[in-house]
Amino acid sequence: MEATSKNLDGYGAPPIAWERVRTAFATDIDQAPGSGGPDRHTAWLSTINPDGAPHVVGVGIAQVDGIWHFTSGPAARKARNIAADPRCVVSVAIQDFDLTVEGRATRVTDPAELRSVAQTYNRYGWPAEVVGDALTAEFNAPTAGPPPWHVYRLTVHTVYALGTTEPYGATKFEVAP
Repeated sequence: MEATSKNLDGYGAPPIAWERVRTAFATDIDQAPGSGGPDRHTAWLSTINPDGAPHVVGVGIAQVDGIWHFTSGPAARKARNIAADPRCVVSVAIQDFDLTVEGRATRVTDPAELRSVAQTYNRYGWPAEVVGDALTAEFNAPTAGPPPWHVYRLTVHTVYALGTTEPYGATKFEVAP
């Protein structure tokens, strides 16, 4: 991933280096207690409802080779929204940044990519396994609905990074495909 940047900071802080943000994409975002944020990382997915209103819900991000993935039951509102309009936003607070990531969600059906995503979730403590073109497990988030769960890949086009550690700063990145 390469990107162009625009410094958004109004207080004289330098732009945040893209390399620091790109490294964040290649770092696991574990939701276990004590893993980040105030006590853990929570990623928030925003999609567009049929009436144009936003829909926001927490998701578990699986990072595979610097690409973020998440799951959804096929009947869940987020999956239905993505099927109608794949534009979405993922927001997460990590150690050095608050990130807002704009992009498109695409359903993953490739067996090798599904296995990689399942292995990543397994490392995080969720015993997911590939069944057909989706994932299943003994449990999932209470709002996920019954298995199977589809996997989605986030293709990033814009990232806003707000520094939460020195030298702070605020930078917008346009990501090249």
